[in-house]
Amino acid sequence: MNGVVAARYAEALADVALKHKNSEAVKRDLGAFAEVYSSSGELRSFLENPAAGREAKHKAIGEIAARMELGPETRNFLFVLIDHGRMRALKQIQQAFGEELDARLGVARAEVTSARDLSAQEKKDLTAVLAEKTGKKIEARFAEDETLLGGVRVRIGSTVYDGSVRERLNRLREQLEAE
Repeated sequence: MNGVVAARYAEALADVALKHKNSEAVKRDLGAFAEVYSSSGELRSFLENPAAGREAKHKAIGEIAARMELGPETRNFLFVLIDHGRMRALKQIQQAFGEELDARLGVARAEVTSARDLSAQEKKDLTAVLAEKTGKKIEARFAEDETLLGGVRVRIGSTVYDGSVRERLNRLREQLEAE
């Protein structure tokens, strides 16, 4: 399935989730089901098998949804995927749904890499600066990289903010070479 089709399903689910004001629950439920689906070859084979009847698939989804305590929006969405033969694209749709929710809710995901572990206050301050710079709510994931001499490197989507000492030294070197 191409990304456009996955995005359409994700947009439709986002419409429903936001309308019912339970986007986080739907996101959590879809992720939980996707994990079960990807880890069970038997379930995948059954749900992707065109010879298995629609009613049997709905019954299986209904039972799984009840055991997992999935919300009705997620269960009904899975029924739609079954009805349209789109279960193979569940992972793609799940990813597109997360991105769609982030865009609609004004959330940006940041990957922050630093030379050392940042303190809680440094993380809070950096997140606040990034939120101000982007105008979005920042959900940051922090990691360490000892190859950085110091400073931080931040990736938000395709944008990279490189405040590492190595990058600053490279820029300084380029300035000196240009003179």
